[in-house]
Amino acid sequence: MRRLLGLLMLVSAGASAQPPEGCACLWQGSFAEVADSTELVILGEVTQVRGNAVDIAVERSLRGETWLETLRVWMHARDYCRPPVDRFPEGSRWVMALEQITEVPDDGFDPSTPNVSYGRKLDYILPGCGGFHLQANGESVIGNLVPGMPRWEYAPDMTPVLLSLVEGFLEGNVSEKALKKASEEDPAVKSLILDTKSFLRGQDEYLDESQR
Repeated sequence: MRRLLGLLMLVSAGASAQPPEGCACLWQGSFAEVADSTELVILGEVTQVRGNAVDIAVERSLRGETWLETLRVWMHARDYCRPPVDRFPEGSRWVMALEQITEVPDDGFDPSTPNVSYGRKLDYILPGCGGFHLQANGESVIGNLVPGMPRWEYAPDMTPVLLSLVEGFLEGNVSEKALKKASEEDPAVKSLILDTKSFLRGQDEYLDESQR
């Protein structure tokens, strides 16, 4: 139930935005373009939300290494250019391209609001000005995966892509072209789905419970 509520929150929010309020940055590119610029790419599940940070249980590392089972990842606050924390409800699963905090600015921590801050040294941040995160569902992902997807759109219309393909891309064994092809919707299939929904609309009285 918690996982379903989290997914509904994502859908209702549209997962689409301009830069967070107070942040001024340029779009850096899709996941395929920015993942290599970060230190660590992991697959994990959000176990707790605290202030502007989430704790994420690491299922596996897709690029780079960490010995920690749980990472604290700091999100948007003040003018920090990161995604809003409410995009990542407890129980949701993500691929995240992360940067480690090596220094905390002098004004980065306020003792009166310890759960809302820049973050702690050696924790991680999730950059917000590009496709640095993908939503995972089972063994597939969606998100701003490849060049050509709309800027600031984090849940574009696309075919979910197998996580193994993304992992292969990060390892250099799968091309960007192959990722793009995998993400493109088949117009014929989409049209068939729409036609079927249109036909079934208003036909509930003729269907048994398993068909509704």
